[in-house]
Amino acid sequence: MALSNAIVPVLPAYSDQPAWTGAIYAAYFLGAFISTLPAGVLSDRFGRILLMRTGLAMTVASGAVLIHPGSEVIACAARLAEGIGAGLFIVPAMAAVNSEPEHGKLSGYFMALLNAGLVIGLIAAGLLAAGLDMPGAGLLLFTALALVPMVASLATREARASPAGHDSAALRALIARYRWILYSAVVLIGITGVAISLYPAFSGAPADVAGLWIAAMSIATIVAVLVVSRFPFNAVRAIRVSSVLMAAGAILMFFTPAGFLLLGVTAGAVMIAQMEILSRVRGHQGIAMGLFTTSSYLGMGLLPLLAGFVAEGAGFFPAFVVAALLALTVTLTAARD
Repeated sequence: MALSNAIVPVLPAYSDQPAWTGAIYAAYFLGAFISTLPAGVLSDRFGRILLMRTGLAMTVASGAVLIHPGSEVIACAARLAEGIGAGLFIVPAMAAVNSEPEHGKLSGYFMALLNAGLVIGLIAAGLLAAGLDMPGAGLLLFTALALVPMVASLATREARASPAGHDSAALRALIARYRWILYSAVVLIGITGVAISLYPAFSGAPADVAGLWIAAMSIATIVAVLVVSRFPFNAVRAIRVSSVLMAAGAILMFFTPAGFLLLGVTAGAVMIAQMEILSRVRGHQGIAMGLFTTSSYLGMGLLPLLAGFVAEGAGFFPAFVVAALLALTVTLTAARD
């Protein structure tokens, strides 16, 4: 996660054209969106370690390509490969965590580390680039660090059990049973993307200030997942309450960047509750996590796009209102499975 964000502060070094910098940034999420669901299916069929090892190898290889700015096309291709590698690693890793008896605490640690990586990559890459006058310094550091788990994975083995049932039948059954969970992931995780995408233009804040508030949202998420995962709670009720708080956070964003903190805390609670419900899936945890992750990436792609169109046509406040109304639909659709 640190490597995925290390390019953000130095994107202008990779292209001086906004269209290309946007494409380079977005290529990672496209790759992750493409790979997450197949990664879940393949991890159930062939085992998790092989997929995680492949994902780590792709991460290291793409990071090595990105260390030195060059062609925009090569940078886009490397970011796409990096995103595919992230999906191949994260989904089976989440499935492994969510299959353990202590899955509640473990999922809290796992989600906290994902968000910590995003914050560390954003801050460290900017500081290293400025201090060393080398745009790719952060990419070099985190690519080297990614070698550690990649090498460790080579010594890891697993005994793979035969998957229960057919993949396509399991996929249809999980979508039918947990469709409201997947919808909640699209909407509630997607709203954090709305806040990130709208805030810089809406607030007029300098890039460093905007970056600090975005980092603060991830830090709030870290605190939330660590706290929520350590106590028993009703997962369905938590999602309902969180959807109301997410709506409040979306409106609060129009008046103060403190809305980032409310959105971060709520997103953390939502993710733990969603993983708690999906932990009940037996035999196809990979597909369950693949669907969950794909839905989250879909929300991060669709909702900021929708909010951007609304903001351009009607203004920023209506865009935040639309996000809040979408959050409230989760309150109505959330149901016991």
